Amino acid sequence: MLDNVSPAPPVPADQGEQWEAKVKNVLKAELKRRGIGYKELADRLSAIGVSENEPNIRNKLARGKFTAVFLFQVMRAIGATELRL
Repeated sequence: MLDNVSPAPPVPADQGEQWEAKVKNVLKAELKRRGIGYKELADRLSAIGVSENEPNIRNKLARGKFTAVFLFQVMRAIGATELRL
């Protein structure tokens, strides 16, 4: 029974921004390590059936706000099997 379970406390805004920055930097580092730019990433995503263009990718990574699905799609498109945290 879940009646006695307290909800998780809200994450402070600055902490949420820290997580967004961390995720953004991890993904950018993976792309850089492989020498893959946004145009090439868009092409690779297209090859696996994901429709994203270069400006959209640039904006997502600049903001650091994207879904876990997008993260997994990118990792698949660049051939990554592990993620360095």
